[in-house]
Amino acid sequence: MKMENAKEETINMQLIASESPYKVNNEIAGSGLNESEVPISPATNTEDYDPHKHRNRPNPTSNAETLIHLLKGSLGTGILAMPNAFCNSGLVTGVIGTVIIGILCTYCLHVLVKAQYKLCKRLRVPILSYPLSMKYALKDGPYCVRWFAPYAPGLVDGFMIVYQLGICCVYIVFVASNIKQVADQYWEPLDVKTHMLILLLPLILINYIRNLKLLAPFSTLANVITFVGLAMILVYMFKDLPSPSEREMFGTLRNFSLYFGTTLFALEAVGVIIALENNMKTPQYFGGYCGVLNIGMTVIVALYIVVGFFGYIKYGAEAGGSVTFNLPEKEVMAQSIKIMFAIAIFITHALQGYVPVDIIWNTYLEQKVHKRKIFWEYVCRTIITLATFTLAITVPRLGLFISLFGALCLSALGITFPAVIEICVIWPDREFGPCMSMILKNLCLIIFGILGLVIGTYVSIVDIVNSFK
Repeated sequence: MKMENAKEETINMQLIASESPYKVNNEIAGSGLNESEVPISPATNTEDYDPHKHRNRPNPTSNAETLIHLLKGSLGTGILAMPNAFCNSGLVTGVIGTVIIGILCTYCLHVLVKAQYKLCKRLRVPILSYPLSMKYALKDGPYCVRWFAPYAPGLVDGFMIVYQLGICCVYIVFVASNIKQVADQYWEPLDVKTHMLILLLPLILINYIRNLKLLAPFSTLANVITFVGLAMILVYMFKDLPSPSEREMFGTLRNFSLYFGTTLFALEAVGVIIALENNMKTPQYFGGYCGVLNIGMTVIVALYIVVGFFGYIKYGAEAGGSVTFNLPEKEVMAQSIKIMFAIAIFITHALQGYVPVDIIWNTYLEQKVHKRKIFWEYVCRTIITLATFTLAITVPRLGLFISLFGALCLSALGITFPAVIEICVIWPDREFGPCMSMILKNLCLIIFGILGLVIGTYVSIVDIVNSFK
C-alpha cells in the first residue's frame, strides 16, 4: 500500500510540475482553462476511481459550448484549401476520401481519448497531457518499446512544435498573399515577399503578448469574421456554377498524397480536441455515437465537402491554395472578404505561435535560465517568429505548405501515436480474442500513418522543389 501511495504521489507531482504543451489550445477554444491548472484529487480506491469525477474545473464547458468551440477550432485556412484538395483528388475521390479521412480522424480521436481515460484510471490521476500519455503508455507496453518511454514526450513535443510552426508559416503566406491581391489594385504592385517583410514587425509584436486573455476579444472578432467570410465565399461559389461533368471525377495516385495531406491538415485538430474534452462539465458525453465529437466532426466533414466540392466545380484546375485567391480581384465585396480573412488569420497567428513558445520555453528552456527570464523569453519568442517568417518567405507556396505539414505531423499525431498508445494501454491485460484483434487493427493504423507520413512528405517536398524550377 505504501508503494502504491508513493507511486501515485510521484505521478501527481510530475503532473503538477509539468506544464501542458497544449494548454494554449484551451485558450484557442475559448475555455480559458489551462490543463496544468486542474487540481489533482486522488482517490482512495483504484478500481472505483473515475478520472472524470476528480477534475475540479473552475469554469467547465457544457456539451453545447464544447460543440461550438470544436466547430470554431476547425474552421480556418484548412477549409479554404479544400477546393485545391479536390483539384488533386477529383470530385468522386474527394467526396469519398474526405468521408473516409473524417471517419479515420474521428475514430483515432476516440481511441486517444479512451486510452487516456484508461491510463488516468490506472494511474489514479484526473488528467494526462498528450506527451505524458505517450510516456506512461509505453512504460506498460511491450518490452521492446519500454526503453523509449522517457523519450516519448520529446517526440510528441517535437511533432507538435513542427506542426504549430508549420501553421504559423501557412498563416504568414496566407495573410501576405491576400493583402497583396487587394493592395495591387490600388498601389504599385509589390512582390508577396515584400508584403511579408511589412508584416514582420507586427508579427513579432503580437507574439510578444504573454497573456492570452488580452487576445480574447480579438479572437472572438476573428471567429465572427471567419463565419461571415465563409458565408460570403459560398455566395460566390454558387453563382454561375459550371457543370460537374467539366471537372475530373478521379485524380492521379501521385496527387492523392497531396490531397491526403491537405485534408488531414484541415480536419485534424488533436490538441484542441483533447483540451476541450479535458474541460467539459460532462466529459462522459464527449464520446458515444451521438456524442459531442461525432456530431461536431459530422458537421465539419459536411462543411469541408461542400466547400471542396463546389469550390472545385467553380474554379477547376485554377483552385488556389486558398479559395480567397480565386475571388474577383476588382470587386469590393471580394476584396473585403480577403481583408477580413487576413485580419482574422493574423490575430490567430498569435494564438498558434503561443504553442511552440510554450513547449520550447516553459518545458525545456525556462528551468535552465536563472537570470533575466522575461528578457530571454522575449528572445525565444522573437527567434521562433523569425524562424517561421524565414521559412515562409523562402517557400511562399501555401497549398504545398498545407500538404507538407498535414502529412508530416498529423499522420503521426492524429493516427500513428493514438494507435501506439492504445496498444500499450491494453498490453498488460492482453488476451487472445478481442484484445489481439484490437492490436492488429492498431498495427494497420500505424502502418497507414507511417505510409501517409513518408509518401505525403516526400511528394510535398518534391513539388516544393519543382515549383522553383
